[in-house]
Amino acid sequence: MTLMQAASQATASTKPPSLKRSRRKGGRRVLYAGIALLAAAGAGIAWWLSSAGSTGEGQYLTTAVERGDIEDSVAALGNLQPLDYVDVGTQVSGQLRKIHFLVGQEVEQGTLLAEIDPTVYQSRVDSDKAQLENLNAQLAQREAELVLAKQQFERQRNLLKDNATSQDSFQSAEANLRAAEASIRSVNAQIRQTTSTLRGDEANLGYTKIYAPMTGTVVSQNAKQGQTLNANQSAPIVLRIADLAKMTVTTQVSEADVSRLKIGMPAYFTTLGRPDRRWQGTLRQVEPTPTVENNVVLYNALFDVGNEGGQLMTQMTAQVFFVVAQAKDTLRIPLAALRAPGRPEGAPPRGGDGAPRRPGAGSEAGPRAEGAPRQRPAPAADGEAGPGGRPRMVTVLKADGTTEERRIMVGVADRVNIQVLSGLEEGERVVIGRALPAGQARSMQQQQQGPRMRPPGVL
Repeated sequence: MTLMQAASQATASTKPPSLKRSRRKGGRRVLYAGIALLAAAGAGIAWWLSSAGSTGEGQYLTTAVERGDIEDSVAALGNLQPLDYVDVGTQVSGQLRKIHFLVGQEVEQGTLLAEIDPTVYQSRVDSDKAQLENLNAQLAQREAELVLAKQQFERQRNLLKDNATSQDSFQSAEANLRAAEASIRSVNAQIRQTTSTLRGDEANLGYTKIYAPMTGTVVSQNAKQGQTLNANQSAPIVLRIADLAKMTVTTQVSEADVSRLKIGMPAYFTTLGRPDRRWQGTLRQVEPTPTVENNVVLYNALFDVGNEGGQLMTQMTAQVFFVVAQAKDTLRIPLAALRAPGRPEGAPPRGGDGAPRRPGAGSEAGPRAEGAPRQRPAPAADGEAGPGGRPRMVTVLKADGTTEERRIMVGVADRVNIQVLSGLEEGERVVIGRALPAGQARSMQQQQQGPRMRPPGVL
C-alpha cells in the first residue's frame, strides 16, 4: 500500500456519518422529483391527445325536449290554526270547583263546561232579595199613610169652606199629604235601585256556571280544577273551544314576493307528516301590516282549507306554495339552454326572463328558507312576456352532429325548467353546455378525490 492510498483511506474514515446520510437523502429527493415530473408530463400529453381527438357530439352537454308540468310559485312557511275558535273565560273570581270536559272532547253550544264556587254570589243575591222585601213593606206603609193624609186634607178643606177650622190646620193637612206622596216616590226609587243590584248579583251568580258559546272541540285547558281565579283585572281563560272542520293557514311572505300574490289565486301546502299529500285552497287575505324579524319584512297571507277526517291539527307546520302560473303536460327545457336573442353562444346562461343568472341563484329545486327574498331575474331588453310568450335562442344538436341556432318562444318558468310554446319538437336535443375533455375530466375527478400519498422527501 502506498503512502497516498493510506492517506485517502484515513481521510474517508474520518468523515462524519451525518454527511453520508445527507448525501443519500439528497440523491433520493432528486430521484423522486424526476419521477413526479415525468408523471405530470405524461398526464399532460394524454390530456392533449384526448382533447384533440374529441369532436362532434362529444363536445356538448345536451338534453332532450320533453313533456312535463311547470309551476311558477311563491314558497313560504306557515302554521295551521282553526278558522273559528273562542277562548272561554270567567267574569267572576272564585275557586274553580268543577270542569266537566277534558281536552279533545266534543261539546255542543250551551253545554255546561265548568263551575265556580257560587257561595259569595248566592249570599249577595239573598241579601238583595231581603232588602227588596223590606222596601216593598215600607212602600205599603207609605201608601197607607198617603191614604190617611188625603182623607185629612179633604176634611180640612171642607171645614175651611164652612169656616169650621183654622187656616193653620188646613195647611198642616196639605203638608202631610205632600210629604206622604214624596215618601212613596223615595221608596219606589230605593226599590228600583235594589232591583238593579239584584239583577247584577244574579248575573254574577249565573257566571259561576260556564257554558259553551259554540259547538266544537275542547283544544286546550288553561286552568286546573280547584284553582282560584281572579277576574278583577282580566278575564282568566279556562278552556279554548275550536271548530276543527275548517282550518286557516297563516303564512309569512317576504316583501320581495308579496307583490306577486293576488286574492283568489290557488294555493296548496304539505305537512311534515304527510309530504305526499297536498291540501288545496285559495288565497283569502294579505294583511297590510307587516312584521319585521331580524330586519326582514314579512307579510301574513291567509287561506282556508277543509279538514275532513281531522288529519290537520293546530300549530302544524305547513310548506305553502302560492301558484302564480302553471302549465300541464307541456314541452319544457332547462333554463341553462336559453339565450336572449342576439347573445353569442357561450355567453353566461340566462334565467326564465332572459336575465343573467347569478352564481348559485335560481338552480335549487327545493324550497328556499323562510323569509329569504326570491331572486327574480330582471326583465329582458326585448320585451315582457305576452300572450305569445317571450323570444329566446337555443342551440339545437342535429342528428348528424352539427348544431343549429334556433329562435323559440317560451312561457311559464320555474327554477329549473321553462315552457316551450313554439320552435322545438319533442325529442329534439338542445345544448346546455360544453363537455369537458376526457383527460381534463379525469384530472378534475382526481383533484376532487383529494391529494395522493407522495413518496417520502418529495415536496
